[in-house]
Amino acid sequence: MKQRTRKAAGTVLMLVFLAVYALVMMAVGGEFAAGRGIALELGFFAAAGLLWLPVAMAIIRWMMRPDAG
Repeated sequence: MKQRTRKAAGTVLMLVFLAVYALVMMAVGGEFAAGRGIALELGFFAAAGLLWLPVAMAIIRWMMRPDAG
């Protein structure tokens, strides 16, 4: 797959992943963290706000890989 195609696919994949991830984390946070103290809510949403980064970095690394040959 050429880098240009990987970038297009990676962009779509990233947008879909982030939308689904945000919705899932809001639902999980609303169910388990909401109403149990500001410290728990802050900790949960801070962690959830950082947990998407390794996946995004892997997608970006894949997108930026040079073409073979």
